[in-house]
Amino acid sequence: MKKKLLSAILCSAMIAGTLAGCGGSSDGGAAQAPAAEPATEGEAPADETAEAQEEAPAASADGEEVTLTVLAGQSTTDAGIEDMIDEALAAKYPNITLEWECTGWDGEFHPKMQQYMQSGLPDIIIGKAQDVNTYASQGLLGEIDATYLDRGLDAARENVTIDGKTYGLVYNALYQGVYYNKTMFAENGWSVPATQDELQAIIDDCKAKGITPFASHMVDTWSIGNVTMQFMMNDVFNNTPDWGDKFRAGEVTFADDKAAQTAYSYNKLIFDNTYPETFSTEQTDCDARMVLGEAAMKVSGSWSIQNFLDIDENFDFGIFPFPNQTGDSKLIFEPNIAIMTSAETEHQDAVNCVLDVLSGDKDLAVEILDFTKTASMLKDVVPTFTNPSQVDIDEYASKGMIVDVTLGNNQLVWGGFQEENASDIAAYLQGDISFEECLSASDARVGSSSAQ
Repeated sequence: MKKKLLSAILCSAMIAGTLAGCGGSSDGGAAQAPAAEPATEGEAPADETAEAQEEAPAASADGEEVTLTVLAGQSTTDAGIEDMIDEALAAKYPNITLEWECTGWDGEFHPKMQQYMQSGLPDIIIGKAQDVNTYASQGLLGEIDATYLDRGLDAARENVTIDGKTYGLVYNALYQGVYYNKTMFAENGWSVPATQDELQAIIDDCKAKGITPFASHMVDTWSIGNVTMQFMMNDVFNNTPDWGDKFRAGEVTFADDKAAQTAYSYNKLIFDNTYPETFSTEQTDCDARMVLGEAAMKVSGSWSIQNFLDIDENFDFGIFPFPNQTGDSKLIFEPNIAIMTSAETEHQDAVNCVLDVLSGDKDLAVEILDFTKTASMLKDVVPTFTNPSQVDIDEYASKGMIVDVTLGNNQLVWGGFQEENASDIAAYLQGDISFEECLSASDARVGSSSAQ
């Protein structure tokens, strides 16, 4: 992983603009104003003057009522943040209204985008960082002004920049790996495993004591797809960073590549050591079982934290990378919410006002981060929620043991490839197809594995 990405992660982990049509400056990364001088009699105090200047953008706009369309592909943690954004936008730019269409990112977002590609994209699109590569490469997205990008961490630009132009404002980030019940680990004398043998020893001890090793909700194929990419990152991409390109060049296949087969087979390890009803267990119920001590571990991401703490705000949990075959797995980092804009929008000034609020309103950012239980990708913005797994994140970051999953997601895209592979893996686990048929099906859809 690039040094500047690690530096940005370490910085944020250890800490626990001028606009056409909108004007003004932001407190999100802009230089601090010089100290105010005492006001003379009859003048407004300097701090009130500064406040008036901060509020000037809304007052100085032409006042035209504008409605912007927004397509938001939401993760399970995100439903509700649209109301927070509406409130913050109304306070600064009351003449701008957002017309939201919120869908699940895993199932509906990409089909919706395909529909809009025929009729014209919404003014604003909210997806994941990996979507930028998919849609910017087709000329559909507008470049994001540096005024707003400069309010984000440098690492936030890395995987949303194509040919020197940045097409996404990355807002927050997730971590992915194996969440574990710290109390249960301590009571049973288990150490965090780094190898498959060490993980298997914990699994064996769990089963001997009547504890379910893994909480899992395989009814959600997106969960299968997510953990499979986690496995691919540490057993495949960490050793062969261009594996997806080699796959399209015919140099490697799932049917022949042992590392890729191993990554797929880890799903069977989870399936054999989770609830018998995993294919009918919803995520909320699955997370509840983890919190209630019915399972020791869960291969997941930061989206589970919201459920964990809703169920028990004192639940003590940590996170570690799922062990690979060589014992050198890295914790996975995923840039999540990414704000994109249509290259053909007729309301660029108003769109920029929205970007101004999203990148510059720190109170809004903290509210969203605390609600979604995610990490910030904006400068000088730190969420205030208690995250028991942060100490583990900090340790992996300090050792350089974090990898950006965008590497894999850009080479093997979600819609059209990973999502369909996950459905085949589910069919294999339920005995409907063989493992070999599952691998062959992935090879057969090589043509849809890239956004290019």
